Amino acid sequence: MGGFSIWHWIVVLVIVALVFGTKKLRNIGGDLGSAIKSFRKGLNDGEEDKPSEQLKADPPAVASQSERDKDRVGQ
Repeated sequence: MGGFSIWHWIVVLVIVALVFGTKKLRNIGGDLGSAIKSFRKGLNDGEEDKPSEQLKADPPAVASQSERDKDRVGQ
């Protein structure tokens, strides 16, 4: 009842190759590989855009302690 042995997997792979054919399986593998590659590229492009967007945004202007003291003296 347990897991499958290596012989079970070999039989399954042979049956799949007979049903679909090696050319069709090669095409499916190539399509899957290119999809994964473009997905990874998209993830990397998204990560590279975040820091540049953060640099473009101006940080909020915060007065320093000495500037606040000067304002109090002038009042």
